[in-house]
Amino acid sequence: MGPFVLHEYARSGNCYKIRLTAAHLGIPLERREYDILKGETRTAQFLGEVSANGRIPVLQTGDDFLPESNAAIFYLAYGSHLIPADRFEQADMLRWMFWEQYNHEPNVATLRFWKAFIGFDNLTDLQRAQLPGKIAASEAALALMDEHLESRAWFVLDRLTLADIALYAYTHVAGEGGFDLQPYPNVRAWLARVAAQPRHIAITD
Repeated sequence: MGPFVLHEYARSGNCYKIRLTAAHLGIPLERREYDILKGETRTAQFLGEVSANGRIPVLQTGDDFLPESNAAIFYLAYGSHLIPADRFEQADMLRWMFWEQYNHEPNVATLRFWKAFIGFDNLTDLQRAQLPGKIAASEAALALMDEHLESRAWFVLDRLTLADIALYAYTHVAGEGGFDLQPYPNVRAWLARVAAQPRHIAITD
């Protein structure tokens, strides 16, 4: 595999997932930064050469471009210890990765972006109207995670998998979206376990 180029916005949790996965696997990445606040992923060049969807991250290997963060980390980790060998456990890992993109990221990550990157005072009326629903959905997601972790250390196996990496990315910065993680002790303990892994890197690395 490789060499790999990561087209990214470094502060994005979705981009961080790919860097974190690569770090755990010892895979080097060339990084190319785009400022999404300035529309750099919406240029004709980006749309034509990198991703017609106009979003990051995109993982490039040779002439092939793979958008969508969870697809990219699955590609990097294929055949590694980060993916369970058992068929059901692998599907269970994917279940959490799909859930992250459908239930968790659209709420926790969106509120972080609105608060820390745009500012609540600068939201449109439509965005402001969505705040209560997104806050409630985020709290429900965090509560579900906390309940799941009550009797287990990791999301799928008895070790770190891609499910943990996918969920860690935006959960560990949920405070930037205005969330207090104190009511979720199992989530906080799990975050500490992820961060204590030997090859862990921070989102700022």
